[in-house]
Amino acid sequence: MLSAVSCAQRDSGASRAGEVTSDSVVAHIPTATARAPLRVVFIGTSLTAGLGLDPDSAYPARIQRKADSAGIRVRVVNAGVSGETSAGALRRIDWVLRDPADVVVLETGANDGLRALQVDSTRANLEAIVRRIRAVRPQARIVLVQMEAPPNLGPRYTAAFRAMFPAVARRERITLVPFLLQGVAGIGRLNQADGIHPNDAGERIVTETVWKAVEPALRAAASATSGAAGGTVIGAG
Repeated sequence: MLSAVSCAQRDSGASRAGEVTSDSVVAHIPTATARAPLRVVFIGTSLTAGLGLDPDSAYPARIQRKADSAGIRVRVVNAGVSGETSAGALRRIDWVLRDPADVVVLETGANDGLRALQVDSTRANLEAIVRRIRAVRPQARIVLVQMEAPPNLGPRYTAAFRAMFPAVARRERITLVPFLLQGVAGIGRLNQADGIHPNDAGERIVTETVWKAVEPALRAAASATSGAAGGTVIGAG
């Protein structure tokens, strides 16, 4: 189920008027305007949605808390959908981007790999999603999450699948997060009973993996927003 959190803060200038006499001059001084929090949209599969976890334990919610602790003002939107393929993500991207986005984190392809879909098709979908984000939200910074295919599909397929993500990141000049389940996949104590989705302990590791790549994007977006506004970013580290 799609959950979204969005917030916009607007502070209007205020003035104090008084009677102008030979002994007094009234100054009209606008109040400072606080920049709205960055809107960070996570597009993904059940791994992003947090299947089997409390919503507050899914890694996007944990990224929200890490950003808060780092003094980066953000509002995270978890747009994860269980079972979705890259083709599904492409079909709904315009709907997801109806609201503004300063940073978009794209986690898709895992279900393509589980279904052994053609790597070329998945790559085309990833590139189309990135280009659509740029068309709809040209200011948004895009972060792509590396995924892996199951080893039982054979070395040729898994190698091609693995290479696809950095190839897209290079071509589109976007940030690449290391494998989402790095240090978690295949480790029983870090996964739920299905052996696929991280448990609470595993999700903490996933969060650290994502945060290392996303934090610089958040700071860069905050800096760019501050520059565009011609003022100081309030609450950014």
